[in-house]
Amino acid sequence: MQENFNKMPLIGDNAPAFTAVTTQGTINFPSDYEGKWVILFSHPADFTPVCTTEFMTFGSMIDEFKAINTELVGLSVDSLYSHIAWLRKIQELEWKDKKHINVTFPLIEDIRMEVANKYGMIQPGQSNTQAVRAVFVIDPKGIIRTILYYPLSTGRNFDEIKRIVLALQKVDSESCATPADWRPGDDVIIPPAGSCGTAKERMETQTDGQYCLDWFLCFKRDKK
Repeated sequence: MQENFNKMPLIGDNAPAFTAVTTQGTINFPSDYEGKWVILFSHPADFTPVCTTEFMTFGSMIDEFKAINTELVGLSVDSLYSHIAWLRKIQELEWKDKKHINVTFPLIEDIRMEVANKYGMIQPGQSNTQAVRAVFVIDPKGIIRTILYYPLSTGRNFDEIKRIVLALQKVDSESCATPADWRPGDDVIIPPAGSCGTAKERMETQTDGQYCLDWFLCFKRDKK
């Protein structure tokens, strides 16, 4: 039984497909989102404090994510009517600079925990009846590119989630890698030299757009 609960897809896998009822109607995932990046995330339960702050935050960032071709899809094991009541209540709350937040992205009803189990969101060490705070970043081809897991008690860092999407988009568009603490506009890492000749050339003929700390660690300046 525990093996079934813990089964989960891995980075590089196709996102497991499912059809689900949501607060925005029925969705077919991931086919409905072809050509877009998706953040699929789970939360333990409606009407809980940490989850409420998370949904207020995600709800306030919907336009930011849409601007980078990214859609949000939430999930918990509560019912559709519970979801609707909770999202209506969120519109009445004010926290930090967030108020009257209208959550317009889909929130999946998953009472039978079918989707949660497909994605390894139910972890018995935390709870047999609630989904942990999982985040799956899925690319426009339906491939899982990042997986994050938070315990039930800890709210997520939403700036980091957005940064991950931006970093993956950068990697795909420029065939590079991003260094520690990378932010848009920072220099990126170019692939390591594949031969002694290339390594020597890089160290001896560095250009304005490229520089090396050593033969294996070379950077490309961001295009301003």
